[in-house]
Amino acid sequence: MKSFTIPTKEQVSPANQAIFDNLKGMVGFVPNLYAIFGHSDTALSDYLVLQNRKSSIRAKEREVINLVVSQVNNCSYCLSAHTQLAKMNGFTDGQILDIRRASINFDAKLDALAKLVKSTTEHRGHASAEALENFYAAGYTEANLIDVVIIIGDKIITNYLHALTNIPVDWPLAPELETATA
Repeated sequence: MKSFTIPTKEQVSPANQAIFDNLKGMVGFVPNLYAIFGHSDTALSDYLVLQNRKSSIRAKEREVINLVVSQVNNCSYCLSAHTQLAKMNGFTDGQILDIRRASINFDAKLDALAKLVKSTTEHRGHASAEALENFYAAGYTEANLIDVVIIIGDKIITNYLHALTNIPVDWPLAPELETATA
């Protein structure tokens, strides 16, 4: 497999240099996965617009989606990053593992969301009728469904980009699900 280089600030376009500076100010560093986008003059800004768009989905729900999609796609980078973000959003280590399993016993609404996301991701958009019915029964709306699909797409982009580039994970590594349950 080709070794994919992570560009430095000096190696990217002026527009991406400004984004790198913003990321460093917000996160304390430029995460490798964002830096990879810097190979393209427009991809990083395009991706950030998608990721930061206004949504009917709350931050905690977004992390449920991010973790479930990343677990289905076995993306160690995104699982590690979103484990940290989920903690920042108030989830405990045990709750994060439950979210990754799409088996949430601490919040019925989030459980319905996780099961829909897992079914949708595993079946490439063709979620089970039961998962969809339970999603609506939990109080979610058609607008929420559209926003969920956009967030799933957002996470698939980064999951696939990591799978193709295999860049080093620069977040504390998320535990393997099997190891975490042993």
